[in-house]
Amino acid sequence: MSSFKSLNLFGSGPHRFALEFQGQSVVPKLRLGIQQSGSAWLGPEELTVRITGRLIAPTAAALWSLRDAMAAQLIDPPTPGTLIDNTGRTFTQMSFISFEEADRVDRNRAFSLAYTARFRRFNDTP
Repeated sequence: MSSFKSLNLFGSGPHRFALEFQGQSVVPKLRLGIQQSGSAWLGPEELTVRITGRLIAPTAAALWSLRDAMAAQLIDPPTPGTLIDNTGRTFTQMSFISFEEADRVDRNRAFSLAYTARFRRFNDTP
């Protein structure tokens, strides 16, 4: 079962985990005020995990409860926790940074809403 901080935020419907860009953060030297051609590396990009999925509930009110549970984890400042995917892979020290809902709620036998959520492991700052 997927979870964040031991909370089953994603289990109401199908969802997928994907890692976003990984590698070095590279910028032109001119952006750093260095009057030379070429680029400078600044260090590794922060790990970002993107979850795309669908919240599914039997009623509109129950769907709002699922949305509210997700939004309640978007706190300031972000508090890191453990993110676990469907296969049991664990991502430690992840902060929930964004929750984007699709443009509509689908209504049929159940109420559902597509979403994208992003979690980031912030690099240590000096």
